[in-house]
Amino acid sequence: MARFRAFGWALLCALPLAGPVYAQDGHRIWGQVHTTSGDVHEGFIRWDRNEGSWVDILDGTKDVPPENYTAWLNAKEADGPPLRTIDLLGYRITWEESDPDFSTTSRSGIRFGHLTSLRVIEDDRVELRLRSGEVLELEGGATDLGRSIRDIVVDVPGRRQIELEWSDLDRIVFSAAPTGARASSRRLYGTVEDRRGNQYTGYVSWDLDEILEDDILDGEERRGRNDRDIPFGDIASIERIPGGARVVLVDGDELELTDNRDVDRGNRGIQMSDPGLGMVEVEWRQFRILRFHEPEEVVGYDTFDGGHLLRGTVITQSGEEIDGVIRWDADEGASWEFLNGLADDVVFTIEFAYVSRIERGQGFRSTVTLLDGRTFDLDDANDANDVDWDNKGILIAPPGADGSTASGQAQ
Repeated sequence: MARFRAFGWALLCALPLAGPVYAQDGHRIWGQVHTTSGDVHEGFIRWDRNEGSWVDILDGTKDVPPENYTAWLNAKEADGPPLRTIDLLGYRITWEESDPDFSTTSRSGIRFGHLTSLRVIEDDRVELRLRSGEVLELEGGATDLGRSIRDIVVDVPGRRQIELEWSDLDRIVFSAAPTGARASSRRLYGTVEDRRGNQYTGYVSWDLDEILEDDILDGEERRGRNDRDIPFGDIASIERIPGGARVVLVDGDELELTDNRDVDRGNRGIQMSDPGLGMVEVEWRQFRILRFHEPEEVVGYDTFDGGHLLRGTVITQSGEEIDGVIRWDADEGASWEFLNGLADDVVFTIEFAYVSRIERGQGFRSTVTLLDGRTFDLDDANDANDVDWDNKGILIAPPGADGSTASGQAQ
């Protein structure tokens, strides 16, 4: 096992993925879906309603290998035995602890473009094979895996859409869509602006549900009280107004809609899958306007490489510089994994492959700089501890260390 050193905070450099490809519908997930009954359906895949492009994220939970804990514990013990303290009835009690808390599972996720196959191995557990050759397992923890999934739709070009339940699924073999294949509906793309004026661009998931142009925006007209079912392909923009939303259609007509989760505070959020970042999620109370437009480029399957070990330079508070293989928060060790944080009440899920620098900021915040130059000041989000004082430390192995240890994946 490689020896690791732990440091409180650091700077991190990572490597980018390969350049983009250009092809209509080339950004859409494509694969052969093998069912438990022996049928095979090949086409564009819509996963759990709100994932349909290679840049979208398959969410789940991963096991943290015992060697991660051992490496972390050894590094911590170099500074003395771990201590536990409690205050009880005015007395402070401190004792040495040989087995401090270290979760055996961790929230995780991976972009669909990194996958070559997915195989169901238990009720809510899958085996994933990556384009790099790595094999990992994820289990439920979100609706993406297991019987809580909303459904899997295979859009077979020139034929029909096939809806499958989780119990129908045996395995999926992913690949780029054949030349000339066209999906029955286009993916939504645009730029969302929050109430502070920050803008985020990418593939859209509205209300964590609608992602295609033939999906429907529901609402009741404020004037006339007529129910409206509007295909997203007819919409130019959606703007939050008190009690509802102003919808501008591509033909110039404007409507004010209310009384439906799609257009009021019941909305579960607007997710943007940004090819050069990962994903951002804007809650309804922070949302101002979404404008739909064409993407400047298409990020296809060949953009993804399955990831690599994180490597970089860690700079300590004393100025010491250490180069090596990185395991962030004693957990994330591959470029396909994600850094989680919150900025201006917007949730960020940033793929490490696109991070060039992480610097500890003031208080419970960190400054994250992307390869494209964008910078975000992040703090803790959804009980994640990637960018605050609860971070378990940065473990560093010398260059050339055993990949299984550095990446945190069981082999």
